[in-house]
Amino acid sequence: MPTAGFDQIAEQYDALWTGTAVGRLQRGAVWRWVEPFFSRGDRIIDVGCGTGADAMHFKNLGVSVYGIDASVEMVRRTRAKGVEADHLAVEDLDRLGGTYDGAISNFGVLNCVENLDGVGSSLARRIRFGGIVAICVMSPLCLWETCHFLRQGDFRSACRRWSIDSAPSSLGIQVRYPSVRNIKAALKGNFKLVSWYGIGLLVPPSYVKGLSGPAIEKLAAIDRHVAHWPVFRMLCDHRLLVFERL
Repeated sequence: MPTAGFDQIAEQYDALWTGTAVGRLQRGAVWRWVEPFFSRGDRIIDVGCGTGADAMHFKNLGVSVYGIDASVEMVRRTRAKGVEADHLAVEDLDRLGGTYDGAISNFGVLNCVENLDGVGSSLARRIRFGGIVAICVMSPLCLWETCHFLRQGDFRSACRRWSIDSAPSSLGIQVRYPSVRNIKAALKGNFKLVSWYGIGLLVPPSYVKGLSGPAIEKLAAIDRHVAHWPVFRMLCDHRLLVFERL
């Protein structure tokens, strides 16, 4: 996975995403669903840890977190927060030793990986039986994005997630939008899908501008009640899938 783009934005990443109203509320939604699956004393991997926001959150809950990321600069910032982390691409997960109680991978890390089957096999070798893997990926259908770009007359961007092929991102990285079925197939035999949820139905993608913080807070309050409903979760910006190791 090319990482130069992520190295370049590492310094601004928290300001561009983590600290924004959208970033904070979408990440908070992931945490609410995932927290019940992990307990104090558990040892988990943060796959694609970025600047360590998720790792810090779970560390503060008493969970031991080991972060990996393909970006040197992202890892440096995670370590600066006091989280143990290593410069390691998702595709090289087999180089990580030990057995863990679970893993998390938040906000599209696996959208940047070509061979999901390989990731599934590598995770199976690292996660104990009964352990939990929580994966949050960008959805292949985002209602907000489609409407946003159609309003601007940009049909190509409005339907960019619909293709089965990869597409280049602004960071120069090929991005794919696997379906729930695709991800289940990649982990089949080693993991079973426990549940999945929508993240960001009314809370918009980060590039949508013009909404005030209070307005986004109100949209997030509605999301808490409806974004996980079977029909609505198909239309969200992200999908959160929770698997159990068989």
